[in-house]
Amino acid sequence: MTDISSEAAPQVEEYSSEIPHKHLPATRYRDLPEPIKFGALLGPGVVLAAAGIGSGEFVLWPNIAARAGLDFLWAALFGATFMFFIATEAIRYTLATGETIITGFARLWKGWTIGFVLMALLPNLFPGYATGVAIMAGFVFGPVNVPVVTVASLVVIVLLLVLSPVVYTMMERAQMGMVVAMAAFLVLAVAFVTIIDAGVWVDMFAGFGSTGSIPQSDVVDLPAFAGAIAFAGAGGTAVLLISNYVRDKNLGMGARIPRIVSPITGQEEAGSNLGFMFKDTDENMRRWRRWWKITNREQLLTFFLFTVLSIFIMSALAFATLSGQDPGEGFDFINVEQQVIGERFGGVFATIFLIIGMVALFSTNLAVWDQIGRITADQLKVWLLRDSRTWTESRIYAATLVVLLIFSILVLLAGLQAPLVLLVVVSFLSGVTSFVYSVLIVQLNRRSLPGYIRMGVPRTIIMSLAVLFYGFFFIVTIIQLIQEYL
Repeated sequence: MTDISSEAAPQVEEYSSEIPHKHLPATRYRDLPEPIKFGALLGPGVVLAAAGIGSGEFVLWPNIAARAGLDFLWAALFGATFMFFIATEAIRYTLATGETIITGFARLWKGWTIGFVLMALLPNLFPGYATGVAIMAGFVFGPVNVPVVTVASLVVIVLLLVLSPVVYTMMERAQMGMVVAMAAFLVLAVAFVTIIDAGVWVDMFAGFGSTGSIPQSDVVDLPAFAGAIAFAGAGGTAVLLISNYVRDKNLGMGARIPRIVSPITGQEEAGSNLGFMFKDTDENMRRWRRWWKITNREQLLTFFLFTVLSIFIMSALAFATLSGQDPGEGFDFINVEQQVIGERFGGVFATIFLIIGMVALFSTNLAVWDQIGRITADQLKVWLLRDSRTWTESRIYAATLVVLLIFSILVLLAGLQAPLVLLVVVSFLSGVTSFVYSVLIVQLNRRSLPGYIRMGVPRTIIMSLAVLFYGFFFIVTIIQLIQEYL
């Protein structure tokens, strides 16, 4: 949390009446901190982009391309575009108040506290990403004990998150490395596709003429397709985590809120998770316009651009390498893909492909568990343990991760080790979550923020379209599942 103690506090506390305060204390007025330079702001969008690499970019969309072709990438572009607006609207609330967007939802109805904890937790109880790491390790090194490698991956993740002095700083550095490595591989992937069949690029852009079409259910079932749309970017509650990252990066009013640190190696910061609001003054509005401009630019150039390029290029690679091949079941298509790369370009490049995949899945699992810990800790601290000095947000965060590790080990002992099936389940449930929070963002940022910073008409229309988009796929998928199983 930035040192702003030198600022003169108002003699009489004034409270904002605009932010809902039926269920939580009213927000106090404070001036908006001065914006920082764009270069110093870089980070949250990169971390968010890395959160989706191991799901949509490396697994789900390439799997669809391998089985159904490139005609359906229109849905990935739509999904990534909506995710960009969702992310920036979550940022809007946190820049203005310092609170996480989920705390904002809970101001509307306190039931959203447990609701979003469950929406973060339930889809991710099964260790699909870490199991994928173990499966791919077997492709590289030969047969491995999948449960043992999976547990080892999860233990490393918990240690990284619990022992890092400032969790966000570790996440930013680790995920920045992942994004740089993935970007380097994307350059190789473009070369691979062009050498194998340059016509794939023509086919990709021609596929946008099929906008609105969906794959036949016997090729790619609807839950898998709907889930891939939800994971065109950081799916489910992961995209809302941008709100926490903005706070812990000390952006906007987040500079006035304490960050999550390690309860072992970090220094706890004094303060409350409850936020503030700034008055409509010339100076505050100048600062607000600058904050809003640079955070949107950062999201566009990192999260959105990287997500779209990754999905398109990795899907093209899967289509080019697996054309005429049997993609098999589960993660088999990745093994076939690396075999073709090895035959055409040498075993070194096949190994690089698999290692990138392992790191991508690991980085996504890291982000997902960080997400679960943050959302759970934030909401438990705000609602149940607000006055507890023992149970700080950082300690709740660490305890949540330890419990999650124990549960995941029990899941593995029960024999659940099908990573693609687990990821499809996760992605479908995340699509349902996307529908819910799209509705809530419209309600919170359009109706509950002061007029001088609330969401404008164009963005309200776009967010309303997101509601219809996610709602359509949710309803159609439910209808199909009912028809199949009843």
